[in-house]
Amino acid sequence: MRLITSLALALSVWLTSTATFAADFITVASTTSTANSGLFDDILPKFTQKTGIEVRVIAVGTGQAIRQAKAGDADVLFVHHRKSEEAFVKEGFGEKRYDVMMNDFIVIGPAHDPAGVKSTKSVKAALSSIYAAKANFVSRGDDSGTHKRERGLWKSANLDPNGAWYREAGAGMGATLNMAQGMGAYALSDRGTWIAFKNKSGLDIVHQGSANLANPYGVILVSKTKHPHVKSEQGQAFIDWLVSQEGQNAIASFKLHGEQLFFPTAK
Repeated sequence: MRLITSLALALSVWLTSTATFAADFITVASTTSTANSGLFDDILPKFTQKTGIEVRVIAVGTGQAIRQAKAGDADVLFVHHRKSEEAFVKEGFGEKRYDVMMNDFIVIGPAHDPAGVKSTKSVKAALSSIYAAKANFVSRGDDSGTHKRERGLWKSANLDPNGAWYREAGAGMGATLNMAQGMGAYALSDRGTWIAFKNKSGLDIVHQGSANLANPYGVILVSKTKHPHVKSEQGQAFIDWLVSQEGQNAIASFKLHGEQLFFPTAK
């Protein structure tokens, strides 16, 4: 009887500790750029060590990440398309948007630059040169933040890309860059993924620095009113850490090949 009681007590303790551990994680719907760049691998263990909260990331395009958060399949949304983020909050799916960090978009292309993009002074002129030359261009085509920005840039240039020269990968940034490398094509990339990308042979940055290529990232706690199961306390703890001096320093200190990939912007 004493043995049975001891076993029952041990089982109870084990189940309790397991339940506690299972509750000590959050799900973050985020972008492929934050994952592919290596940022999360670098900073998330620091947050977990401080708080004991594990962060499980679903890395997809921004559009898909927002849809998952709207469905209640994430506790936190961490993406990079401000217009969509603000709509997410306005529609009641998120509590509040916080600025976290930024980098920028760049146009990459064949090093020999058949469309003459390197001589252009604006991203509008860069896209116009690619369009006029009907030079191969690979779009992510996946409703990601990068894809949304790319389509917006074509629209701002009053251009409607179509035809055999314009391909949609329907994939993440890394796969899109691989496709561009294989085809000798142009593409829009976030700088972080480009720095981390290993298959650069034959590709180069052909345009950068235009003011409208800024790429801000925001983080939002999913609404507990919409989805009562959301782990709002743990999710807010993650957001608070990201925008704290400690979190911002962790983001700023993340470098690859000696280059800083993201720049803190929390107010």
